[in-house]
Amino acid sequence: MIHTTLGRYFFKRYIITTFWFFVGIMSIILLVDFSETTSRMSSLAGYSLPGALFMTAVRLPLILQQTIPFITLFVGMTVLIALNRRYELVVTRAAGVSVWQFMGPFVTGALLVGLFVLTVLNPLAAWGQRAALDLETNWREAAGVTRRSQTVPWLRQISGNEDTIIGAKAIVDDGTMLVDVVLIHFSGDGRVILRQDAQTAKLEDGYWLLKGVTESRPGEVSTKLDTARVRTNLKQEFVQQRLSQPETVAFFELSEKIAIAKSFGVSTKALETQFHSLLSLPFLLVAMTLIAATVTLKFSRFAQSSSVILGGIISGFMLYVVTVLVKAFGSSGVVPPFIAAWIPVVVAMAIGATVLLHQEDG
Repeated sequence: MIHTTLGRYFFKRYIITTFWFFVGIMSIILLVDFSETTSRMSSLAGYSLPGALFMTAVRLPLILQQTIPFITLFVGMTVLIALNRRYELVVTRAAGVSVWQFMGPFVTGALLVGLFVLTVLNPLAAWGQRAALDLETNWREAAGVTRRSQTVPWLRQISGNEDTIIGAKAIVDDGTMLVDVVLIHFSGDGRVILRQDAQTAKLEDGYWLLKGVTESRPGEVSTKLDTARVRTNLKQEFVQQRLSQPETVAFFELSEKIAIAKSFGVSTKALETQFHSLLSLPFLLVAMTLIAATVTLKFSRFAQSSSVILGGIISGFMLYVVTVLVKAFGSSGVVPPFIAAWIPVVVAMAIGATVLLHQEDG
C-alpha cells in the first residue's frame, strides 16, 4: 500500500509540474509567435488583429508539439531535483524502494504525455497548420504578394503533345492550391515554348486555374493576364498525395494516406517516417525522462555542480538533434523510415537504463 500511495504522490507531482510547464511554454509561444506574425504580415491588405490572434492560436499546437521532448526533459529534472532537495527521495530509498520502482510513476507520466500528443495535440496541430497556411495565403492574395518558402514542390504533366513542368514556392489545401507558381511548357522536341508565372494555381476538374499570370514566349514581349487555364490530366487525389505535407496530416489519417499514395505510385517515405516518428514519441519521452534521472537522482546527496545538470540538458538536446537528423534521412529515403524513427529512441533508452544501472546497482 505504501508503494501505491507513494506512486500516486510522485505521479501527481509529475502531472502538476507538466501542467505548469505547458502553461509557461504556451504563454511564451503565444507572445513570440504573435509578435513575429504581426511584424511579418501587418503590412498586408488582408491583415487584421483578430486574424493574427487566430493564426497564432491555431499554430500553437504544432509549435508546442515540437517542444514536447524538451518539456519532458525539464519536467523530469525539475521534479527529481525538488524531491531530492526536500530529502523525499532519500526517505524513499531508506524505506527500501529501488530506483526502478519510484521511477515508475515518472515513466508512466511520460508515456501518458506522449499518448496525449498522439491523440489530441497532433490532430489539432495538423488542422491548425492547414488553417494557418490558408489564412496566410488569403492575406497575401489580397495584397498581391506571394508567400515565400524554401520548399519547392515540382510536378510534371504530359497533356497531348505538351510536356509541362510545374513548380511552386508553397502549397495549401492539401496540395491542390499552389502559390507563387511557375509553369514551363515544352514542345514535342524539347524546346521551351512558354513560361507562365502566376500568383496561384488551383487544380480544378481537368485544368489548372491560374490567377495573376505573366506569360513569356521566346522572342516576344511578356503579357499579363488576370486568369488563365492550363489543361491537365492530373487528378486531385494524386496531387493531394504527391504534394501534401506530412505535418498537415493527423496521426490517425497517416495510414490511409500512405495506402492511397502507394496506390498512385507516389513515394511514401516522408509519410512513413512521420508515422513512425509519432508512434515512437511516447518512448522518446521515456528516454528523456531516463536522461533526466541519470543527472539528477544523486544531486543533493553528492552536491553535484550545475555542470552535471547542464550535461543532462546537452544530452537531451543531442538526442533531439540526432532524432530530427535521422528523420530527415528517413524522409529522403536514405534510411528506412522504421529504422530512422526507432533506432535513436531505442539506443537512448538503453543508454539511460545502463547509466542508471551503473549508478544505482554498481
